[in-house]
Amino acid sequence: MLAEKGEAKLELFYRESGDVRAPLLVFLHGGGVSGWMWENQVEYFQHYHCLVPDLPGHGRSSEISFSICGSSELIIDLMKRKASGKPVILIGFSLGAQIALQILSMQPQMIDYAIINSALVRPVPLARHLIGPMVRMTHGLAKHRGFSRLQAKQLYIGEDLFEAYYQETCRMKAATLVDILQENMTFQIPEQLHRSTAKILVTVGEKEKKMMRKSAADIAASHRSCEVRVLPQVGHGVPLAQPELFNEIIEAWIRD
Repeated sequence: MLAEKGEAKLELFYRESGDVRAPLLVFLHGGGVSGWMWENQVEYFQHYHCLVPDLPGHGRSSEISFSICGSSELIIDLMKRKASGKPVILIGFSLGAQIALQILSMQPQMIDYAIINSALVRPVPLARHLIGPMVRMTHGLAKHRGFSRLQAKQLYIGEDLFEAYYQETCRMKAATLVDILQENMTFQIPEQLHRSTAKILVTVGEKEKKMMRKSAADIAASHRSCEVRVLPQVGHGVPLAQPELFNEIIEAWIRD
């Protein structure tokens, strides 16, 4: 049985597909992209009930103000309406992984399995003071295709997805980008994360920055049912860089 896409209250846009009788599989995308980054995963997991929201400030939810706590509340509300007592698997990448950690702390018994991919949990010094001026100076560069292609390459965004990435980048307001970056670069492990009953897998790319690998270790140390996997020969963006591998990781983690 297939469900159709729809919208939650407050105009949070989401796409819904797969078998609505199966466990709920929720995908939270990274900053600067939207739900389309999960196309390979959604296609693979049609035997699950897949839910892919566009986070506030992104994609078709771009008119909603962004904050990690506010986004978490909207996602929690959406999951409560869609789960109907079924197992819930939560998967987040980068900014979406930070939101996933926040959700795990706010609803400690709601999630059965979680995969936290490339979550920064070590605040960057002076981020709140520097991000605003830097964004205002460089925001215009995002509208140049050449610059956007360089950014897309770093995120492993292929040619088939580049146009979606470029158009959304051009539409993003400077103030929204400031909010996103400030939340991202000042995020810390939520104090109540240890209360979560979920089984948590933390993944990080071998070629990611040292701060990201240290963040993965910090998360694992904060929760008793958490494991870390360093993924070889990949940087920031394994769901896009190696989708087959990432799909196998999800399947294996769900099946223990």
